Amino acid sequence: MTQMTSRPNPLRLFEITPAQIDQVLTVFYARIRQHPELGPVFNGHVGITDAEWEQHIALIARFWRGAILREPGYEGNPMRAHMQAGNVRPEHFDPWIALFEEIATDTLPADTARAWIALVHRIGRGLRMGVEDMTRPARVVPSLG
Repeated sequence: MTQMTSRPNPLRLFEITPAQIDQVLTVFYARIRQHPELGPVFNGHVGITDAEWEQHIALIARFWRGAILREPGYEGNPMRAHMQAGNVRPEHFDPWIALFEEIATDTLPADTARAWIALVHRIGRGLRMGVEDMTRPARVVPSLG
């Protein structure tokens, strides 16, 4: 009988392991929980117990594994979640991205960090536009720049 070896999905966006994703997210969300601006927003939606945060991190890890590694398992809708949250504001995305950049850069090999950071910027731009659209009066034309 031949032994099957696990090979990375050729459709993955860049080289990263599930363990590296988990490590970045664990550090990132520990810092988010304590962040003076973002902490209250996240704590209000995720909760304040370690168990609630572990569940949230597992959900977000499934999102990133799907987005980067093309693994199945995430069934959520990030755009809807951010738009329906009610207290997520466009100005929250800059400190969120800056914190992610710092942690990814400190935690991952340089090429991997750069690739994930670029993806975070792209996704963050889309989420910010969705949140801005929810808060913009109907008569105001959106800015595409």
